[in-house]
Amino acid sequence: MTTLLALDTATEACSVALLHNGQVFSRYAVIPRLHAQSLLPMISEVLAEAGVAKTAVDAIAFGRGPGAFTGLRIAVGVVQGLAFALECPVLPVSNLAAIAQRACREQGVRQVAVAIDARMDEVYWGCYSWVDGEVCLQGVEAVVPPEQAQLPRTAQGEWFAAGTGWQAYAERIQVPVSGRAEQLLPHAEDILTLAQGMWQRGEAVSAQAAQPIYLRDQVATPKQS
Repeated sequence: MTTLLALDTATEACSVALLHNGQVFSRYAVIPRLHAQSLLPMISEVLAEAGVAKTAVDAIAFGRGPGAFTGLRIAVGVVQGLAFALECPVLPVSNLAAIAQRACREQGVRQVAVAIDARMDEVYWGCYSWVDGEVCLQGVEAVVPPEQAQLPRTAQGEWFAAGTGWQAYAERIQVPVSGRAEQLLPHAEDILTLAQGMWQRGEAVSAQAAQPIYLRDQVATPKQS
């Protein structure tokens, strides 16, 4: 039986989830600026609750972004440290997809337009449809001004809005939606769900390949003047 660990610190939320013997154990807290102090204790708590040692973990999933620069670096640092020590692969999961997965799980919707407040008058944007128990990206993930956010060209039916970008820029996002969950943040349980599909499809990568995805190039690599 596969044992997977998932963690996320890309937004104000800090969360950890563990799949072991078919059961899920998790911790979740909205604790801005306390991720670094809280993440490792949370991991220890779920392992202890499941009665499993770190060495039993087959792979580690994490929210790879987009999200806050500092939060993503914390996640990558912890994931790489654990994965190198345990000699196990990693499963990088989109934080936009994680929010969409959570919206489907909690709201019962099947098409989700996700917007995370990216600051600098922009949003991280991605549209997802529910397919066989997990969300699938429709189009591409991008960082755009709120007015440029749009549904995929092939979009049909009702779409649900999720993420902090809708709270910050609701009047400027010109996309018709059937409802909103404007304060929805990523949860490691949903990263875990998406990671299970990746694991089964053989999409795990090496610890060295565990890198954050910022979408905004100038944050990761400042352009030369």
